[in-house]
Amino acid sequence: MAQPSNLVQTTNRVGIREDLSDMIYNIAPSDTPFFTASGRSSASSTLHEWQTDTLRDSAVNAHVEGDDTVAESRQATVRLNNRTQIFKNAVSVSGTNQAVTSAGRAKEMAYQTRLVLMEHKLDIEKALLDNQAKVAGSSSTAARLAGAGAWITTNVNNVGAGGANPTGDGSDARTDGTATALTQTDFDTTMQEIWTEGGRAKVKTVYLNPSNMAVALGFVGNNNARAQTDSGQIENVMNLYVTPWGQVKWQMSTECRATDVFIMTDDMWSVAMLRPTKNEPLAKTGDSEKRQLVTELTLACKNEKAHGLVADCG
Repeated sequence: MAQPSNLVQTTNRVGIREDLSDMIYNIAPSDTPFFTASGRSSASSTLHEWQTDTLRDSAVNAHVEGDDTVAESRQATVRLNNRTQIFKNAVSVSGTNQAVTSAGRAKEMAYQTRLVLMEHKLDIEKALLDNQAKVAGSSSTAARLAGAGAWITTNVNNVGAGGANPTGDGSDARTDGTATALTQTDFDTTMQEIWTEGGRAKVKTVYLNPSNMAVALGFVGNNNARAQTDSGQIENVMNLYVTPWGQVKWQMSTECRATDVFIMTDDMWSVAMLRPTKNEPLAKTGDSEKRQLVTELTLACKNEKAHGLVADCG
């Protein structure tokens, strides 16, 4: 049917108010599980140091009656260190943008600062889990901390062709090899090695990306892979994996490299803070407001034998 003459309709009117929701929807991942779970300590210098020690292997211990006692030689502790890394993000908002009324937020600076803080934490998580060596830094080079990938060298399995473990003191990164699929055999072998080396934590945490989590769901013993609950729904989850060498809980991280499956004893890592996160105003240079977020920290691997890595997964 044709419209009647002189119909007043929205397409030829002015003054219609916009229909803009007062909500802003953002589902970008912002969780930082490794950074959150690791212990905390204080750093007082840009070079943070700590010591590790170990016991000798067991030996036959039998002596002749009345024999003189001779002291055993004792090894020195191992002195390790890592460099602090400065994480910095800034935001600048014009005076006009602060003054206008915006949908979804009261003040633009507060909203942008909240976003920057989440991105700031993701940058820290990435550095902590990354395969990067420590860098001392200079007037032209930024100092960098050695991430988890540069520390674990004892309990490592599935090293692909051309791959090599790091020295284990943070001075170099591991060399990635040809990637092969994660297997339950490699995972269980790594768990056994951690236990043998002394990593006896009752529950460890596995950090891995979503693709490797999908592989782990197929491990034998995962509640027969699929279980039907009383409510009728089908579940396929891996909450806790129990082995003779301890239990592990599974934690996916968007910042974990696709090739790395870390088995961590969380309290044997420490994030040492030189400068805790601070939200600071910057000097005005015009008609705008500027703020920066700054954190300076490093990662201490208290003893790398407490952890394991199934490497070169893919």
